[in-house]
Amino acid sequence: MVQLTFAKIASPIGELLLACDNHAVQVLDYSDYHARMHQLLAHRYGHDGYILVEKSDPLEAVSRIQAYFSGDLTACDNLPVDTGGTPFQQQVWLALRDIPVGTAISYGTLAHRIGRPTASRAVGRTNGLNPIAIILPCHRVVGSNNALTGYAGGLHRKEWLLRHEGWLAI
Repeated sequence: MVQLTFAKIASPIGELLLACDNHAVQVLDYSDYHARMHQLLAHRYGHDGYILVEKSDPLEAVSRIQAYFSGDLTACDNLPVDTGGTPFQQQVWLALRDIPVGTAISYGTLAHRIGRPTASRAVGRTNGLNPIAIILPCHRVVGSNNALTGYAGGLHRKEWLLRHEGWLAI
């Protein structure tokens, strides 16, 4: 059984749920998607393969996420992550870190960046399964016409994050 440390984080866009092992963030999701967080963990470890133990600031990730919301937009850039998933999913999720703060790219552009130019739909589906919101900034991926399409946490949160980072005008 894998023991993960767990914390709840208050934020301007709702409470976040954080789960980490001793080395990396495993999940960062919104509390109203509590069931989704457990689905992600169960898919990875089995339904009875993990236990969550509360800790105030695992890996100092809580402090860094709070700093991000307070305006230090690069505070989470170097947090270690362990996404699990297939090699393709990992490739997509880790490529999200290469999208600079204050910018957004299309799903097609992300597909090109990972060397899979015809895989924009697969990139979009994978983006929606991102287990580590904000730290792996899937909110920075938009439709080809800069439309705010798709966000597992809800489009209102995607819009808030992009405004916070300066991509959308206030």
